[in-house]
Amino acid sequence: MARQLTRGRFLGRRTERPGVDGRVSDSTDRETQKKDAADAALAFVRPNTTVGLGSGSTVRYFIEALARRYADGLPVLCVATSTATAAIASRLRLPLVTEPALIDVAVDGADEIDPDLRLIKGHGGALTREKLTAIAARQFVVIADESKLVAQLGRGPVPVEVVPFLWRQTASRLGALGAEWSVRGGERSPTASDNGNYIVDLRFGQPIADPADLAAAIKRTVGVVEHGLFIGGVSACIVAGPSGVRTLS
Repeated sequence: MARQLTRGRFLGRRTERPGVDGRVSDSTDRETQKKDAADAALAFVRPNTTVGLGSGSTVRYFIEALARRYADGLPVLCVATSTATAAIASRLRLPLVTEPALIDVAVDGADEIDPDLRLIKGHGGALTREKLTAIAARQFVVIADESKLVAQLGRGPVPVEVVPFLWRQTASRLGALGAEWSVRGGERSPTASDNGNYIVDLRFGQPIADPADLAAAIKRTVGVVEHGLFIGGVSACIVAGPSGVRTLS
């Protein structure tokens, strides 16, 4: 069954997982950490699984690892959350579908992860399709390096996808929630998302006291399509750092 993204709960279980060579990585290189987290997420992919492919640099490593498994005979189908992800998957010859009956597991990155496994996502602009995929999946697995862990959400902007018509008025309403706003690409020529909408970034200047309340307030704003606050619904966060890979759930 599809799950709703509602307030989550941090269960506090943290387990280290070895890298693909059987050892816990001690690398301080962030790209290596991203790759370690991506490789560990392969444990959630079973034969004949439909996999939601997220967007971003960490997910790129997961797609490459999954493609190698597929080439070795692992049967999977994939759903891409962005045109950029679809292009990578196609280049690597992963089979793509657009309207699957079921998504078994969605694997995606995050821009911020708090101790309750609440997320800010969408700095790459694919937040709406990422959220649709996460909600449709039986399991939602987040992969990241330790730099994405925060004590409270709000270190960076909260992206919001808005319809282009009268978008400045929508942005003004969002600003009334206590944020400074800016539109991707600049006001003279905003950049369109894969859905043809604009992305407005909200900066609050301080940690977000209640992400769930803020998420609801943004969603109620006329003109908003979706926002980048992911509140609950995370099955596991696989986080890699200098001391190795651990799973938060």
